[in-house]
Amino acid sequence: MFKTLFITLFFIFSATLILSVQADEAKGSIVVGAQQYTKYLPQLKNKRVGLVVNQTSTVEKIHLVDSLREKNVNITKIFAPEHGFRGDHDAGAHVKNAVDSKTGIPLISIYGNNKKPSAEVLADVDVIIFDIQDVGVRFYTYISSMHYMMEAAAEQEVEFIVLDRPNPNIAYVDGPILEPQFKSFVGMHPIPVVHGMTVGELANMIKGEGWINQAAVLELNVIPVSGYTRATSYSLPIKPSPNLPNDTAISLYPSLCFFEATPISIGRGTDFAFQVIGYSPIALGEFSFTPRAIKGAALNPKFKNQAVQGLDLRQATTKGLDLSYLISAYKQLNNNDITFFERADFMDKLAGTDKLRLAIEAGQSAQQIKQTWQAALMQFKQQRAPYLLYE
Repeated sequence: MFKTLFITLFFIFSATLILSVQADEAKGSIVVGAQQYTKYLPQLKNKRVGLVVNQTSTVEKIHLVDSLREKNVNITKIFAPEHGFRGDHDAGAHVKNAVDSKTGIPLISIYGNNKKPSAEVLADVDVIIFDIQDVGVRFYTYISSMHYMMEAAAEQEVEFIVLDRPNPNIAYVDGPILEPQFKSFVGMHPIPVVHGMTVGELANMIKGEGWINQAAVLELNVIPVSGYTRATSYSLPIKPSPNLPNDTAISLYPSLCFFEATPISIGRGTDFAFQVIGYSPIALGEFSFTPRAIKGAALNPKFKNQAVQGLDLRQATTKGLDLSYLISAYKQLNNNDITFFERADFMDKLAGTDKLRLAIEAGQSAQQIKQTWQAALMQFKQQRAPYLLYE
């Protein structure tokens, strides 16, 4: 009797999910991979599951951890990337192993010294699910974490599932292709700065191009976003990291992140990070702001408690990669004998090459610089074509 009741309820639940997804598709709305339970729940039956998730891993405001536990999925590990499982750690802050206070599930850090889990850590994991919102920029480290998790899964013969989500910068492909000698955690793959791919598409490419150890044996399954195209605009419902609070910051991120290698502030320690540029004592513009310590976002920002002057870009319509901000600021500081690329090695890692920095120092224009990587971008677009999921 109970068995019959359970089977009946299961089919009712499954039918409801299917009808719900079909209704969303009929309306033309976006249905993220995580919401399409019927496409991956059967693969989790009687399996021990590890999750690579953060605060963006939600479906209709419910975290994937809670949603899957509600559906009796056996979650044995949660893997925490940069900014932590809850997304409340500063950029670059140490993420510790712990136990989730809400569920009692072990939390394993994959940021810092232990980027790839060992065979021992994965001993009780049969399937790894990756579900994190990305922003389509090479130096955004969640894709580096995905790389290491895919490699660990391949080496330990663990299935890997990517629950895909839209890329808010998917319409753009720009910037230099990473050169091998500049490979680091802020750039692991020979792709441009703005690559125009979702994490699902990139996972397909990482496996297909053999960019991880034992790529050929990896059992990879990507659940695509339904109702999504490369022309679909998408506003993120949850900020993907503490210092990318809105759509404007996300669109400016590819252009402003290079300032992290300079003495200039891009608004860390304000409520409008990655939406302003400022310096002191030289004024880069007329807008004034004062960075402060913000727990979980920026405890020690540049110019902490000091007023700086620069540009307010909150009304900017910048898309893709705009080098004009960087070139203009370089000229202003260089003309005052101030070292601009004070962390030249980090600049080169962000760019994936030293050619961008050297071109700026040589006085080349944005147009001249961009022209140098057009042939490589054409080749990249051809290379990535077999791995794309969306038209």
